[in-house]
Amino acid sequence: MNQKEAFRRRFAVGAEPAGELGTHFRVWAPASKTVSVVERFSGSQEHGRIQRLEAEPDGYHSGFFEGLSAPSLYSIALDGGVYPDPASRFQPEGPHGPSQLVDPNRFRWGDAGFRENPDARVIYELQLGTFTREGTYRAASEQLAELADLGITMIELMALAAFSGRYGWSYDGVDLWAPSERYGTPDDLRHFVMTAHAHGIAVILDVVYNHLGSDGNYLKPFSDDYFSRKHVSEWGETFNFDGPNNPAVRQFVRENARYWIEEFHFDGLRVDATQSVFDDTEPHILSEIATAARAGGASLDKTVFIVAENEPQDPRLVRDAAQAGYGFDAVWNDDFHHSARVALTGRHEAYLTDYRGSPQELISALKFGYLYQGQRYQWQKKARGRSALDLDARQFVVYLQNHDQIANQVPGERIDRWTSAAELRAMTALMLLSPPTPMLFQGQEFAASSPFMFFTDQDPSLLDTIDRERRQFVGQFPSMATAQARAVQARVGERATFERCKLDFSERERHAPIYALHKDLLRLRREDPALRQRRSDRMHGAVLGERALCLRFVCPEGDRLLIANFGADLPLAPAPEPLLAPPNERGWSLIWCSEDYVYGGHGVPAATDDGVLFVPARCTVLFGPRTDSERREDRLETPPSQGV
Repeated sequence: MNQKEAFRRRFAVGAEPAGELGTHFRVWAPASKTVSVVERFSGSQEHGRIQRLEAEPDGYHSGFFEGLSAPSLYSIALDGGVYPDPASRFQPEGPHGPSQLVDPNRFRWGDAGFRENPDARVIYELQLGTFTREGTYRAASEQLAELADLGITMIELMALAAFSGRYGWSYDGVDLWAPSERYGTPDDLRHFVMTAHAHGIAVILDVVYNHLGSDGNYLKPFSDDYFSRKHVSEWGETFNFDGPNNPAVRQFVRENARYWIEEFHFDGLRVDATQSVFDDTEPHILSEIATAARAGGASLDKTVFIVAENEPQDPRLVRDAAQAGYGFDAVWNDDFHHSARVALTGRHEAYLTDYRGSPQELISALKFGYLYQGQRYQWQKKARGRSALDLDARQFVVYLQNHDQIANQVPGERIDRWTSAAELRAMTALMLLSPPTPMLFQGQEFAASSPFMFFTDQDPSLLDTIDRERRQFVGQFPSMATAQARAVQARVGERATFERCKLDFSERERHAPIYALHKDLLRLRREDPALRQRRSDRMHGAVLGERALCLRFVCPEGDRLLIANFGADLPLAPAPEPLLAPPNERGWSLIWCSEDYVYGGHGVPAATDDGVLFVPARCTVLFGPRTDSERREDRLETPPSQGV
């Protein structure tokens, strides 16, 4: 067997280093009779050598290009033109430029011993372009130690696929296999992941398989069958997973999921808007994506975490194949966000219409996950969701903010601008001390003053349409469909819109009280024996009033009682609720309070000997069993009688 016969590709498509043989190329272009690789040069329209690929069955073309190695530039020549590689590993000059050869074996990994602890998972959503002033992988790496100290155990990077323009969300990415050049090189991304691992932080990647952007999208010259003729997503054309020639398209996406895990050591994926990943065949492509990602993890001897966004709230995503599920690990829980937002703001417009932010809603969302599991949803005028009562709380990701929910408000203001500091502290504690998997959005931990808005730098001819579509979308909120709202809504294509979204890390010190609150809550979640169980079956809840609730965490090492009060001062007398009952004859002892002065609060009265619990207005408190020593100290501190 010669060297060429012995060569084995890692992935079905793209350019792969082949040692002395140069580089092996494989392209799916069933409509082209001839497919060639063209050597290119930086910043030049000139070309060098050309290597024709050999046609294979099923529309593939492949072959070696001897003497061409990383970091050479190249393009793919078809019968009708010259284009970037559909599976390009890097586009240094953007989606319209030539592709670049990347040799992943040149990077020296040093993270072989890293394994994420799923029992301590706390997610941090991060958009690379706005997380730091520089907007690069390298600059973001410098903040990882601070995130680890905060208590973050997993970073969720917003989408990275190469997109057109100088800035963007990357959900309009056009090169699925190429991390955006705007943030650095592929090796810079590898360095970011490895550095995160060194700090004990896992990294997952947001992937978009429901559509591609239009500016810089060159898949159609290779085959019209990349896109569905049967389905259309709300953002445009979607992949063809169930039409003619779909096997090659399925493989293109399936292997892309494995690629990110294997070649960049990502610890999992967040799959965007899965309701718009259409497939009428079995097994569903989402199941194949999950299987492929897990295969990538297995090649590195690690498990991966796969989470889905799914607006219709379909629990099949997190059930296994034996239950006709897709095998994901978790789903985003918009219901918790919506209920919490209404509780904090009192507003329930548009898609918040079916929520009241009541104590029972919050209890149910924390214990059972989705609030809507088949009931009629007035906003959509149909039933929403399916039964998910068999799922564990840890399979639901909960949040008070994420990129969409902030950007959906005019003018992109964060939740702390919509509510009081006290109520936000109380709700943050309720979320971070409960069993579901919590997620923070970048800067939330220090109440960042920067907004987060939709921004893009696509072809100028598209920007007016995008602006109009954004105004129409936020116009579903009556309060944002006014001339006043339109006057303050930033234009998506202006660089100032992008720049305003960048974080200012000096606010960690200037907003020290809220930063300390997040640190202390994450430490409690990590260290307290009752809270770190993350067991919804050991958490029980009760409504204590129109604006108050309690959660009791049952634990052999001592129960915990959390009371969240979003209303006025709450003396719990009478208290006909068994969850409030003291764990022993000594009663309850205060462990933590969101109104502590260190967090900018206004204090909480000392406990009284009559056993009546008192919770200040707009406050969350955490109690544990009182010890003998505490009781003795209380007696010593009791002032002497003033009798005559």
